[in-house]
Amino acid sequence: MGILETIRNPQNLSKLSAAQLEQLATDIRKFLISNVSQTGGHLGPNLGVVELTMAVHRIFDSPRDSIVFDTGHQSYVHKLLTGRQDFGTLRQQGGMSGYPARGESEHDIVESSHASSSLSWADGISRARQLTGDGDRYVIAVVGDGALTGGMAWEAINNIAADKKRRVVIVVNDNGRSYAPTVGGFADYLASLRPTIDSFRTAPAYEGTLDWWKHKLQNGGPLGQLTYRSLHAMKKGIKDWWAPQGMFEDLGMKYIGPVDGHNLHAMEHALAQAKQYAGPVIVHAITEKGHGYAPARAHEADQFHAVGIIDPETGEPTEGTGAQSWTSVFANEIADIADERPDIVGITGAMLIPVGLHKFAARHPERVIDVGIAEQHALTSAAGMAFGGLHPVVAIYATFLNRAFDQLLMDVALHKAGVTIVLDRAGVTGPDGASHHGMWDMAMVQIVPGLHLAAPRDASRLREELREAVAIEDAPSVVRFSKGSVGAEVEALERLNDGVDVLARRPAGSTENDVLIVSVGAMSELALDVSNRLGAQGISSTVVDPRWVLPVRRSIVALASHHRLVVCIEDGVRAGGVGSRIRQEMRAAGVDTALNEVGLPVDFLDHGTRGQVLERVGLTARKITHDVVAQVLGTKVPFARPLPGQEHPSTGSLPIL
Repeated sequence: MGILETIRNPQNLSKLSAAQLEQLATDIRKFLISNVSQTGGHLGPNLGVVELTMAVHRIFDSPRDSIVFDTGHQSYVHKLLTGRQDFGTLRQQGGMSGYPARGESEHDIVESSHASSSLSWADGISRARQLTGDGDRYVIAVVGDGALTGGMAWEAINNIAADKKRRVVIVVNDNGRSYAPTVGGFADYLASLRPTIDSFRTAPAYEGTLDWWKHKLQNGGPLGQLTYRSLHAMKKGIKDWWAPQGMFEDLGMKYIGPVDGHNLHAMEHALAQAKQYAGPVIVHAITEKGHGYAPARAHEADQFHAVGIIDPETGEPTEGTGAQSWTSVFANEIADIADERPDIVGITGAMLIPVGLHKFAARHPERVIDVGIAEQHALTSAAGMAFGGLHPVVAIYATFLNRAFDQLLMDVALHKAGVTIVLDRAGVTGPDGASHHGMWDMAMVQIVPGLHLAAPRDASRLREELREAVAIEDAPSVVRFSKGSVGAEVEALERLNDGVDVLARRPAGSTENDVLIVSVGAMSELALDVSNRLGAQGISSTVVDPRWVLPVRRSIVALASHHRLVVCIEDGVRAGGVGSRIRQEMRAAGVDTALNEVGLPVDFLDHGTRGQVLERVGLTARKITHDVVAQVLGTKVPFARPLPGQEHPSTGSLPIL
């Protein structure tokens, strides 16, 4: 039995010798490479935090002490050390989550995988500990240097530093990267730090002595105060020359480091000193993403931040990669548009390659800005660029638009700024789970005045609608598309005057059909399948793709008046979604055709493949067809409009209130 197999909880680590701990670190890396190469997942970040995570668990007592991982993609080692070693179904339906999950272990706390939030959690947990009489319990936040580019992290540090008694240890995992190399002034500052001796500075006796002399000198009249100021200035000057750290200590927090994050003894020593101080401390650990795995270290783009199924020996993908992705279509088209229009600028939040701005950046590096993990800043900065005569294209994951809604509403839309927001990974994304599904974007933007929203169904429509979006100069425009491969081209039978595409009429040529199916974005294949199935049941239908979901096109409302039932199929939440908005526009125009919203429930959806998740929530051709047939027959609400001579179906008598 290997050493790793004997670890059932963090307390088991205290029984191991130095040699056994070294072997355990080796075992963990071998385990991760072997297992993650078979399932896919966040390999590079976890290879970089092996010793760091071991040290945290040896010095602190989880779960009594609370360990919070920022983003959480680097928690695989933590899972192994807390007894979860079945990685065979990692990130697969019914298997282990790729992020911390409370349902898996009492050692897991924060499930959201959005960056820069861990320090606010640490602030809240430590406040609760104080107020409930558990102030001797520690809160440890493991945060990457990339996450510290997010403003929320600094709001939290400002509050944590204000209370010198709270036992908060912030472990900065500094590998110089978030997804790609970390950018900005803070990244440059971290790179400037040099080692120092911290044991003496963090000892309680040291602080007590300083406080005693400070009190004596400041109360010793003008001469004493002058002496204090002179000594303090000299101390600070020497210390900052030896180890620049003023940013942290000016906030009132002790700083330890930099520490070699792959030296277990050094990490334990630093954390023990932080624990001894018994107040807010930052421990700055220098680590290497992909440490110990040559293929990851050699991968310049992201050092295996996230991988699919790979050959563990070479790191080469073993899955087919020939299919064209939505992101690659966008990457090529936005680069071509940038060639044609010098006013186009790209903005990304620390994800240049994942969102497809890298080709634009290669051709016009001065016109692509990486703002770090700062979506709020990205949107407001874009509004400023629009005011200055540019047309910004902000490319982010759909789930991260959640973080910048206020800026979209009040900075971009209120000021009628011509800003295009491109949302990658929209709808159900799959293995990353609840906080990565891009399922809220369409419902959110419904309430933004003047906003234009496009949902392309295939590659040609993405190129087309992107060009239409960047031509809008007096309002925000949003283009959203799915994760993964683009499906086959879906050609239209006809394009109506306001840009709506008619994809099918069954029977052919008919304009007075039973069901109008409104297909949103990538749901066109599913919508056409439903139409075929309805035809087999003798139910006629028309399938349309609005292309531009907002504003609602008048032809959609007009078509609704000529059908008995409208069915809107979308991969966003039903509540407040596209179907809901179309129904409101229909009612405003006096069209009383029933409308059935088919979309995602208001729920946090567990991980699985896109197909598995859609099937789980009933977004399948079979289930939709079954419901629509019942609605046309009058046995399920909403009822289709009855044919001439038919009585309107009834759900029964009204209840007596």
